[in-house]
Amino acid sequence: MPKRVVDLRSDTVTLPSPAMREAMYRAELGDDMYGEDPTVNRLEELTAELLGKEAAVLLLSGTMGNLIGVLAQTQRGDEVILGDAAHIGLAESAGSAVIGGIQLRPLPTYRGCFDLADIAEAVRPLGDVHQPPSTLLCLENTHNRDGGAPVTAADTRAMAQVAHEHGLRVHLDGARLFNAAVALDVPAADLVADVDSVTFCLSKGLGCPMGSLLAGDADYIARARRYRKMVGGALRQSGVIAAAGIVALEQMVDRLAEDHENARRLAHGLATIPGLAIDPDEVESNLVFADVDPDRMSGREIMERAAAEGVKFGGKGDRIRLVPHYGITADDIDYAVAAIERVMADARVPAAV
Repeated sequence: MPKRVVDLRSDTVTLPSPAMREAMYRAELGDDMYGEDPTVNRLEELTAELLGKEAAVLLLSGTMGNLIGVLAQTQRGDEVILGDAAHIGLAESAGSAVIGGIQLRPLPTYRGCFDLADIAEAVRPLGDVHQPPSTLLCLENTHNRDGGAPVTAADTRAMAQVAHEHGLRVHLDGARLFNAAVALDVPAADLVADVDSVTFCLSKGLGCPMGSLLAGDADYIARARRYRKMVGGALRQSGVIAAAGIVALEQMVDRLAEDHENARRLAHGLATIPGLAIDPDEVESNLVFADVDPDRMSGREIMERAAAEGVKFGGKGDRIRLVPHYGITADDIDYAVAAIERVMADARVPAAV
C-alpha cells in the first residue's frame, strides 16, 4: 500500500468541511414532504435568490436533477436536443428514455457550445406525425467531456435564443455551475438568466456529502416536486443535507478558485512529461484532461501504475482525467506530477523510424 494517497478521480470524493459537519449536527429539522423542514426551505430560497429564479427544490443527486429537470417540461414521445458528449446522454443510464419515454438527439459541441445553425436545423417541423416534436434543448456548464470548459453568459444566451425562437425550452446541466461562475468571474445568476431550468451539484467542488438543487419558475418547480416523489426522491428530515448545502453556498464558492489554480499547476506539470499531450491553456476550471501516447503506455496501464504510487485518477481509452478539489493542496499536485513522471519514465519508448 502506498504511504500517501492523492485522489484525483473526481471532485465527488470530497469530504464535508468541519463547518458543514457542525451545521449538519445542529440543523433545525422538520418533515420536508409537508414543507416543514426550515433548513431545506432556507436552502431552496437561498438557491432561488442566488440564481435569479422563482423557486428551487432539493434533490439527492445531479442525475436526479437532470432526470426531473427533463421530465417536468416534456411529454412521452418528445425529442430533446443535447450535445453528443453531454452527461445526460452518456452517463445517466438512459433515464430520460427509460423513465420519461424521451428521444435524445445528439449534436456536436465544442467547448460546451453548439453551432447555432445546428440547433435550428435539428428542430423537427411542427405537425409532422412521422417525427417526434422537439421540445427541449439541454446545455451543460461547465462542460465535463469538453474539457471542463466554462460557457459564457453570452454563448448561453445565443443558444437559448435560438431554442426559444423555435418553441423549445432550455435546461442547463450546471453540475459545476459555480466552477463556471468563478472561472469567468461573473455571478452564477448571469450564466442561467436565459435558461428555463438549471440544476447544480452540492456534492462536487462545493464539498457536500450529497445533494443537488433544481431551479426555475414556480409552476415548473411545482411539477418537479411531483416527479421527485415519483422517482422516490421525496425526503423527510432532509435538513441534515440542506445544512451542509447552505454552508457550501455561503462559504465554499470562492474557494473554487484554489481548485482551478491547482488544475493549472497540474496541467503545466503534466505538459513536461514525455508521452502525455495536454494544452495547459485549455484548462479553465478544475478538470484536467491529458492524452496518453498509446505507443508508450495505455490509458489503463498509466492509471493502474499511478494508483500503485498512491495517485488515483480516471479516464477512458487513452485519455485520462484528473480533478483537483477541496482537500487537495498544491503539494499534493506536485506529488502527483512526480509520481506520474516516474510511471511514464518506465514506459516503453517507441522505436526510431
